[in-house]
Amino acid sequence: MPPFDVTIAGEINLDLVLYGLPSEIPLDRELLATGLEVTLGSSSAILAHNLASLGIATGFITRAGRDELGQIALRRLRESGVDLSRVVTAENETKTGVTVLLHHGQQRRILTYPGTMSEMSRADLDMEYLASGRHFHLSSLFLHRALQADLPDIFCELKSRGLTLSLDTNDDPEDKWAGVLPQLLPYIDVLLPNKDELCRMTRRGNLEDALDELSSDVPVIAVKCGSEGSVVQNGGHRMRVPGLAVQPVDTIGAGDSFNAGFLAAWLSGCSLEECARAGNITGAFSTLRPGGTEAFRMCNEREAFLRLHHFPIVRSGMSHRGLRSGSFTPSENA
Repeated sequence: MPPFDVTIAGEINLDLVLYGLPSEIPLDRELLATGLEVTLGSSSAILAHNLASLGIATGFITRAGRDELGQIALRRLRESGVDLSRVVTAENETKTGVTVLLHHGQQRRILTYPGTMSEMSRADLDMEYLASGRHFHLSSLFLHRALQADLPDIFCELKSRGLTLSLDTNDDPEDKWAGVLPQLLPYIDVLLPNKDELCRMTRRGNLEDALDELSSDVPVIAVKCGSEGSVVQNGGHRMRVPGLAVQPVDTIGAGDSFNAGFLAAWLSGCSLEECARAGNITGAFSTLRPGGTEAFRMCNEREAFLRLHHFPIVRSGMSHRGLRSGSFTPSENA
């Protein structure tokens, strides 16, 4: 059996979150925040952390700087059980990326210094390591500037070696939604956008038309719709799965946490409806603490929440290699 359930090549950074700021930010004024959190950030690292917290054997390749921020982020991943044996440390002076999130009530500004995330290239990737999983995932497509041109070949190679693939593009800072994305779609088994991202990438004005546009290209499209839950398209079949009613503290990383629940269930052979429900559960749970991983670090709270909402994977006594003992093959999800 492959040593990993999921391998991920992606970005890593910390999130610095400031709360209670006014909606208007004037220049040359000192403004006081009401709260501060420092959490593990970046879509790829949040997903890796939360997958491992759910008992999924996860291998992660990233490029980090030789700075303290990078070491803190890697330590958070290591604590969750993510394998970091192929992490690359930059030899230059580029620092690990960082995202500053400024909260203004229900809205926020997001400021990111890409740092090493935009430098990671194919030369940093151990393809044998990535191919040693059953499934490969990529997040933040448009932030991987040095990697993008090689991604079609990487996806093709991993697909030819028997892995299933998933993609969460996240936002395109340039709002072009082009580049290598059309070349990647034929290799993808599961696409994990939010509603706005799907509409933008297809240039369609509503979710239904956007799903119609891509349903013949991607076998499974799981769309995150916030508090409304999720919508899953599988060929000509479409289902809506309602979300959980919770009082959110912070929605940062909720989409990545949805991905963790969905993929954990999908790799366990659950039905697509169960996968969407699992994603809704983990996405909602992540909002109960600041940042995308803090809730998952609270083991007792996490297990109690999953039991309360009947998370569809039997996880009692599961180790970080627990899912590999089954006979599941991805085609059973169809």
